[in-house]
Amino acid sequence: MDADLILAALALGFAASIGAHYTGACMGMPYALGLVSSRRALLLMAPLALLGAALASHAVEARVGTGLVQHRLTVNDEILVVALAFGLTAIYNRFRVPTSTIQLLVFSLVGVAWGSKAGVHWSAVGSLVLLWVLAPLVAVGLGFAVTRLLDWLRALRSDSSANQATHLWRIGGSALILIGLAASFAMGANDVANATGALVGARVLAATPAGVFGGLGLAAGVLIWGKPLLGRVAFDIVRVDQAMAAAAQLVQAAVVLVAVGLGYFTSLNQALVGAMAGAGLARGRETVQTKVLLEILRGWVFGPASGLALGFGISWLLAAGFGAHLLSP
Repeated sequence: MDADLILAALALGFAASIGAHYTGACMGMPYALGLVSSRRALLLMAPLALLGAALASHAVEARVGTGLVQHRLTVNDEILVVALAFGLTAIYNRFRVPTSTIQLLVFSLVGVAWGSKAGVHWSAVGSLVLLWVLAPLVAVGLGFAVTRLLDWLRALRSDSSANQATHLWRIGGSALILIGLAASFAMGANDVANATGALVGARVLAATPAGVFGGLGLAAGVLIWGKPLLGRVAFDIVRVDQAMAAAAQLVQAAVVLVAVGLGYFTSLNQALVGAMAGAGLARGRETVQTKVLLEILRGWVFGPASGLALGFGISWLLAAGFGAHLLSP
């Protein structure tokens, strides 16, 4: 089979996996709170993810495709990058080890570029790492502040009649669904390059068609495989109510969209976890499951390290002539 077709097929499959993986992070909260059915949540999410990928992913596609390496990778090297990121994501998901798809992809890419002597723009990688450290911390602060603000607004309405309270609940529920849709758009813009940035790097597709191609994969993954994962969100971290859920989802979408607007990309799940932790702290430290947070932090360190090590090791062996025939077109 032609190497370009192998890379495109891997990218499409990875995009579908990403779409299914992030249904919980985008629409899990309104679904878990009974504000929307699973079928409606997925039908709403899929086109927003496609739109985000098609309209707002171009800078991220270019950064993943060409901005992190000094020399373009070969198609075979890009196949290795996507296969590693795809495979590691599946393995960590299978064993429920928390990690970041974006970080698995980037460090697999860096490892392959380093091992194949394509060269790495370490300053660009360092900028991403700094963003990935700061984004969850910013999300913690914003999650805390927004939850306190919503609590204050709710206290102002504490003397509402039953009908007014019901009306406010419905407005809040609709707002949470809209925030989930904003998170779906942000996911498309932020995460599609995990799968299709390799197509840009290998000059198989330009950034715009790569975004559309990957967006179709995201939407397919949401609709076909998303339902079992819809409820799997970060609720083990804190016990949430509607105000906390709205605060966390709003902060998550805002952090990711700001990063995308600047041409960078960050972890959707890490932004959500940070926002959830901040929302929990706003209600008291005892609501936050510290043990769960520490397990998540360990996964965030171990995942990228494994991508870097495997990417470097396999590409170095291939560059040295060991098993090079396995990836020959």
